[in-house]
Amino acid sequence: MQTDHAPKCGGTRLKSALAEPDNESPLVTVITAVFNGEEFLAGCLESVISQNYPNLEHVVLDGGSTDGTVEILRRYEDHIALWISEPDAGVYDAWNKGLGLARGEWISFLGADDEYLPGAISAYMNLAKTNPSIDYISSPIKSLHSDGLSRTLGGPWMWPRFSQMMCSIHVGSMHRSRLFDQYGRFDTSYQISGDYELLLRPRANLRSAFLPIVTVCMRAGGISDSIAALREAYRAKVQTGGRRKATALVELYTAIIKYRVKGMLRWIHNHPLHPTPVT
Repeated sequence: MQTDHAPKCGGTRLKSALAEPDNESPLVTVITAVFNGEEFLAGCLESVISQNYPNLEHVVLDGGSTDGTVEILRRYEDHIALWISEPDAGVYDAWNKGLGLARGEWISFLGADDEYLPGAISAYMNLAKTNPSIDYISSPIKSLHSDGLSRTLGGPWMWPRFSQMMCSIHVGSMHRSRLFDQYGRFDTSYQISGDYELLLRPRANLRSAFLPIVTVCMRAGGISDSIAALREAYRAKVQTGGRRKATALVELYTAIIKYRVKGMLRWIHNHPLHPTPVT
């Protein structure tokens, strides 16, 4: 059981066991933010541990969980480069802390309830090796709904399509560290769409590549699948200058209509109408 005097951090880095950069296998840092995530966290950690890529570190930022999250982190800490449990100001604040701790040339962000598929990191790095000038890689992901439905989402990063909507999926992305050096870290005034806002900053100057294989299983739902997220995306477009205000407003209302229609269709799927038997 966790006590008030138990350490709130751990990992192999504290034992002076550091992954080292390698010309053949660049160091990759996976950053995970978690808060009260005991239900799925072990699966997330196992999916990173099972990757066959030889030069990988996992940094986990816990926002001060009150469930069994910290106990799980202690159990896996021989496979985690560094974990810290302390209050934060939300996921983007946690990710910014992770960026400050990351040592990798390439950085990804894996949700505590998401899982990498086998070979995902190696596939990313093979593509990066053949495209040395790129700073961003996107890939499709499988979105799993609690009702059993699954969808494959995410396509290539392309401008100006990205200025209209987030056509690439953040959890299915890999970022070169110099991208953050050039364009900054996440804007913590966002609660949902800060990842979209950050990638809007480079506009058409972002050097990207697309990996055409599914790399991650992501659990759908939550605050990222909401009208609030659509409203934040609208603010990101306008704030970065990616879209005119009037154009972004039309896109917002169109997206809200589509979101409500999608929700209605999902409700119909989960509540099929059965004809009344004839007696």
